[in-house]
Amino acid sequence: MSKTSAAASIDDSPWLRAWRWLVNDPRAMTISSEADGLRMDWMRTVPFIALHLACLGAVFTGVSPAAVAAAVGSYLLRMFFITAFYHRYFGHRAFRVSRPMQFVMAVLGCTAGQRGPLWWAGHHREHHATADTAADPHSPSHRGMWFSHTLWFLTRKSFALPEQRVKDWLRYPELRALERVDWLPFVLYGAGCYALGAWLGGAHPELGTSGPQVLVWAFFVSTVFLYHATYSINSLAHRFGTRRFRTRDDSRNNLWLALLTLGEGWHNNHHRFPAAARQGFYWWELDISYLVLRVLAAVGLVSGLRAVPGHVLEDAGTETTEIKPV
Repeated sequence: MSKTSAAASIDDSPWLRAWRWLVNDPRAMTISSEADGLRMDWMRTVPFIALHLACLGAVFTGVSPAAVAAAVGSYLLRMFFITAFYHRYFGHRAFRVSRPMQFVMAVLGCTAGQRGPLWWAGHHREHHATADTAADPHSPSHRGMWFSHTLWFLTRKSFALPEQRVKDWLRYPELRALERVDWLPFVLYGAGCYALGAWLGGAHPELGTSGPQVLVWAFFVSTVFLYHATYSINSLAHRFGTRRFRTRDDSRNNLWLALLTLGEGWHNNHHRFPAAARQGFYWWELDISYLVLRVLAAVGLVSGLRAVPGHVLEDAGTETTEIKPV
C-alpha cells in the first residue's frame, strides 16, 4: 500500500470519524450538496430522540414532590443560562463580565444541552442577519414549523460552528476548548442530578425520592421541556402574537412564550433592537431574565447592561396589530 493510500485509509477510519464528531471537528461532516446538507445527522438525532424516550422512565421511578421541585428548579435555572448567557451575552454582547465569569457562564450554558456557546451564538447571529429569508437557519416561513422548531439543528449542514459569525469569541482559547467538549457539562449535570437524588433518598427518606427518580425528572423531563420552550421562540414566536415594531422579519411578541422562557417571548421587541439586555421594553412586559441580570449587576458579577434607546421606543406604532398565523 502506498503512503498516500495508507494516509487516506487512516483518515477515513471509523474511529477517527467518530472522534471528530465527538469533539465537534467540522471534518466529521463533509457535505457534497445543499440536499446533502439538509439530510439528518443521525448521530445527533438518535440521542435527541433517546432523551425524549428517557422521560418514560418516570413510569418506573414514580414521582414525588421533591423530584418535581427539582425538575422545575432545573428548568428555570438552565432557561436563565440560555436566555441571559447564551443569548443576550454570547449572542448579542448585551452586557459585560470579567473573563473568568465569561467562562463560568459558558460552562453553565452547556448544562442545557444545546451545544456550545459559540455554536449557539453563531447560528443565532446568522438568524438575525437573514431573518425569515430563505437563508435563515430556522424560518418557519420557508421550511415549515417542525423544521424551524427542531429539525434544523439536526441536519448535517448545521453541525459545524459558523466561525465567520463569532470571530470576536474565537480569540479566547478557553472558549474554543470548551466548544470541543460542549457535551461534557451536560453529562456531568445529569450525573449531579442522580447524585442529588441519591443523597436526598439517604439523608431525607421522608421525601420519597431517589437517584433514578431525580435523574428522570430533573434531568430528562426538565431538559425536554427546556428544549421545546427554547425552540418555540424560533417557531411559534415567528407565527403567533403581536407586532409593535415594523421589522423586516415576522417576529411577534407573545406573553405566554415570554412567561415560559423568562422573557424571550418579547421577540418583536428583540428583533427591533437585539443588543438590549432587556427584551420586555416596557414595565408591564415581564422579563425575568433581565430582572435577574439586574440582581447580578447589583452584586458586581455583570455590568454595563445595555438599555433600549429612546428613539427605538419612539418607533413603536400607535397601535399593536394582531398578526394571524400564516
